[in-house]
Amino acid sequence: MPNQRKSHFRQCLLGTLIFAAGSTQAQVHPVEVPQRGQPLSSPRSAAVDAGDYVYLSGQGAQRADHSMPDKFEEQASQALENIKTIVEAAGLNMEHIVYVQVYLEDLGNYEKLNDVFAKYFPGTPPARAVLGVYRLSPSSIEINAVAVRDLTGRKAVIPPHYKSGEPFSPGILTHDRLFVSAIEGRDPLANTVPDDAAVQTDLALDGLQAVVEAAGLKLSHMVFVNPYLTQKVPMRLMNERYARRFEFGNTPARATIEVTALPHHAQIEYTGVAVRDLSLRRAVRPKNMPPSPTASPCVFAGETLYCSAKSGFIPGPNGGVYGATTAVQLRQTMRNQLDNLEEASLDFSQVVSTTVYLDNLSDSEAFNKVYAQYFKAALPAQTMVQQLPSSNRPPDAEGHFPDLEQMSLIAVKQVPKN
Repeated sequence: MPNQRKSHFRQCLLGTLIFAAGSTQAQVHPVEVPQRGQPLSSPRSAAVDAGDYVYLSGQGAQRADHSMPDKFEEQASQALENIKTIVEAAGLNMEHIVYVQVYLEDLGNYEKLNDVFAKYFPGTPPARAVLGVYRLSPSSIEINAVAVRDLTGRKAVIPPHYKSGEPFSPGILTHDRLFVSAIEGRDPLANTVPDDAAVQTDLALDGLQAVVEAAGLKLSHMVFVNPYLTQKVPMRLMNERYARRFEFGNTPARATIEVTALPHHAQIEYTGVAVRDLSLRRAVRPKNMPPSPTASPCVFAGETLYCSAKSGFIPGPNGGVYGATTAVQLRQTMRNQLDNLEEASLDFSQVVSTTVYLDNLSDSEAFNKVYAQYFKAALPAQTMVQQLPSSNRPPDAEGHFPDLEQMSLIAVKQVPKN
C-alpha cells in the first residue's frame, strides 16, 4: 500500500507539472496597459507576454495625453517612463529588462541619454544598442525592450580588460540566453576608431566574441545578430569578414542595417542574442533559399524563433524586387517570412515582435494597413524606424526597384491566447 500511495503521488505530481507546462504555453498574450504615446489605430500591442520573456514595442516620448516634452532629457525620461509603465503592467519592474535598443534622430544627444538612462537602471543595467537614424515618429527618440520574467541567473557579463563607465552591461545572461550589447569597431585599449574599415569590422567581431566567451559560450551559440554600419563600411567587406567567424549554412539569423551614425564615431557595431544550451539551437531554411555564408533565414533558441530581416525580394531565377510601392513590396515580404515560419511549423499568430525599417516613414500608414491583415489574433509588439534618407525610387534597367521596407521578427512556438 505505501508503494501504491507513492506511485499515485508521483502520477498526480506529474499530471500537475504537465498541466502547468500546458498553462505556460497558453500564456502568450498582449500586455494590457493604459494608452501611452501611440495612435489608437496603430497595429501593434504595447507588449507581448510570451511566458519567459516580454517583448515591448518601440516607445517614443509621447505622454498619455499625446503631448510631447520639449527638451531631449525630458523626452528620454518620458520614453523610459512609458517602458516602465508597460513592464509594470506585465507584473515586472525595470530590473527585469535585459536588452534595449535606442534610436536617436540626433546622436549628439548620446551623453544626455546616458545621464537619463543611469537614473532608470541604477543597479545592473541591461545590454543596449544605440543607433543614429534619419527619422522617427512622432518623437526624436524611440526605445524598445525585452524583459525576462524569472530573474534567476540574471547577471552582467563583462569581458576581461573591459572598461566603460556607461550605463549598460556588455552582456546580460539569463537562465537560457545571452543578450549582447552593441560592440563597436573601436580599439579598446587606445579607445580610437581605426581608419581602415576592415580593421574596424574585425575589432567589432573580436569584441562580440569576447562577450560571448566571457559568458562561457562560443559564436556558434549566436542565434541572431544585428550588424549596424554606416555607409563608410562597404557591405561586401563586412560580409566577407563576418563569414569567417561562422559555419557556412549555419550562421545566426541576421538583420544588417545601415544607419546614419553610431556612438563614439564608430562606423560598425554588432549586437545580438545567443542561446546557452547549444542543443536548443536549430537553424531553419526554406527549400527555396540556398545556404548562406552570412545569414540563416531563422534560428531557434529553444521555443523562440529569430528570423532574419526580409524585404520584398522575389527569390529564385530572375529574382529581385519588382514591387513599385511599399504596400506591394510588403506583401512579398510577408510571403517570404511565412515561408520561414511554415518551415518551422509556425504561422503569423505566433509572432510576438517585429522590427520594421521603412525607406520613408510617410509610408507607415500604407504599410500598417497591409501589415495588420496578416495578424488575425493578437498583434505583435512593433518598432518602426526610417534609418536612412529616402532612396530614389525609379526602377533600374532590369525593372528592379529599391527596397522600400524590411522586417525582422521573433516568434514563439506556443499557442497564443485568443
